[in-house]
Parts: sequence; C-alpha cells; structure tokens
Amino acid sequence: MRDLEAIDSLLLKELKSCCAEECNFLPREAGLKLMESSSMENCRAVSSKCRDGRVEELWGLTSFFGYSTQTFVHAVNLLDRFLTAMKVKVQPKHLPCIGVCCLHIAAKMVEDDTNVSPIHELIRISQSKFTVPDLLRMEKIVTEKLGARPEAVTPLTFLHLLYSAFNSWSVEREELPSIESLEGQLKACLCRLVFSKAKPSVLALSLFAQEFSTHQSSQLLRILRAIQRYLKINDSELLLWKQLVAQCMTEYCSTECNKPNNKKLVWIISKKTAQNLHCSHSSVPGLPTIPEGSWDEIESEDSSEDMSCGEDSPWGSPGSDAEGAFFPSKML
Repeated sequence: MRDLEAIDSLLLKELKSCCAEECNFLPREAGLKLMESSSMENCRAVSSKCRDGRVEELWGLTSFFGYSTQTFVHAVNLLDRFLTAMKVKVQPKHLPCIGVCCLHIAAKMVEDDTNVSPIHELIRISQSKFTVPDLLRMEKIVTEKLGARPEAVTPLTFLHLLYSAFNSWSVEREELPSIESLEGQLKACLCRLVFSKAKPSVLALSLFAQEFSTHQSSQLLRILRAIQRYLKINDSELLLWKQLVAQCMTEYCSTECNKPNNKKLVWIISKKTAQNLHCSHSSVPGLPTIPEGSWDEIESEDSSEDMSCGEDSPWGSPGSDAEGAFFPSKML
C-alpha cells in the first residue's frame, strides 16, 4: 500500500465506490452468450457480428455529430444492456432504431442541450427507415427497461480515475500515454462484443497494463500491480483481458481494418438521379477562350454586377459541393 501513498485518498475511495457499483451496469451474461451463438443467417436474433456492426456505426455517428467519448461509451452500454435484458429476442430489423435511440438517450445524458442533435437529423444522417415517432416509442421502452442513469459506471469511468491516479503518483512521473489515445483504444475494444463481458474496472486496467508492457517501465508496472491489489483483481483475469486488448489493437491497427471514425459520408441516390447527374456532367459545354487583350474590359463590366450569393443561390445550399456548416471538412 505504500506505493499508493502519493495518490489522493479521495480518488482511491472513489475507485472503491465505483467497483462496488460496476456490476449494476453490466449486460446479462446469458444474453451475451446468446448473441455469440447466433449466426448472421438467423433473421430472428441479433448476432455478435450484427451488434458489432451497429456499434461501429454508432462510433461514426458520434464522430460526425461531435459527441464526446462518454456519450459513445454510454450508448454502447445502454445498447448491450437492453439487448441482453429483453426476454423476447430482439430482431435484427429493429437494431438500427434501438442503436440510434441509445445514442440519443446517451447524448441527452451527457451533452449540453445545445449540442444534442434533433431526432430527425439523427435519423436522416444514419439513413434509417424508421420515423421520429418510432424512435420516441423506442426511447420510452429503453428508458423504462433500464432506468437510464447519468451516473452509470462504465470502463471510461475507471479509465479517467486510473489516469488521474497514475498522473498523481509522483512529481517525477514517467510519461504516460495520452488520455485521447487510451479513449481511442477503449472505443475500438467496445466494437467487439467480447469486451462487454469484462468488468469495467478490469478492462480499463487492462488498457494500462498493455500500454505499460510496451514501455517496459518497472516503476509504472509496480504502481499498476498495487492498484490491481487494491481493486482485488486477480492476475489470471488481468492477463486474459490484457491479451485480448493486445489482439484487438493488432487487428485494429492493420490495414484491413475499416476504422469506423474514418468512414466517409455516403449519399444514397436513385438510379434516375444518378443518370441525370451523369448526363448533365457529360453535356457541359466547353468555355470559349477569353482574349487577353479584353480582360480589363470584362473585369470592369463584372465589377458593376451584383456578385453576392443570396439564399436562392445553389452554391450556398446544403446539397452543393461547397462545405456547409453542417458538414465539417474532416468528415467528408
């Protein structure tokens, strides 16, 4: 315990308190096993692959709307708990509505009211087929089933607490990985159903254990073991999830992995619209050459015209190629 003396006692108490609460926010193990055993061909049950694909889409929506990591983690927690709590099997066709609903609930729990996207925008950008009344009904069902609480204990809760603990360990502390890097690794893990089986405290500590093993820091590893004993996490459990984290990071960093937050926004249009766009593109007439000698004359004529773009201008419309306020350049 002497290794923990430099850590604030209130921080250690909060870690203990969260450990006592974390089991209240875990998905049901029986439901997780059911998803793992379901195949993609089974149209009456949600498979692990179907669930993972939906979580990746939630990550993309989180990045698009500028929501925080906390919102994403809460949304995944709500989704897994709801899917595993239902006595009646959830059908895959209902999963898009449930996923977007969980993201909207999480955003209202975490984000400022001004940052919460309207429901119709969530539906439009996610390119879903359900309606606003459908999502509102689903929101009521999820809330009543889970009793959504803003103080839910998640892996991100422990990630931030542990980061503060390692950060306050010593004045001459060694360099820690950035919290943004650790949050990114956590989001990648949550896109795999298997990590929903881990206790939040164990998953968070496994991320640090994996990072510290690559740094070969004996001092940081000593503090990690002291925290492990304090949280009463046995060696075999920590080793198991550390190995799974390492495997997930290897797969995620591979070139074959299509990272959810790097997906580009894709517009789905009809064949008729596509044909019209193609025809209009190929029928654009060539522009005549402007004589150099008459440039000054043309410029003086143009200066007298009104060059401002009003609301009717196609260049200022949301559907134009120009970047609008709703579509930041990093998402295109």
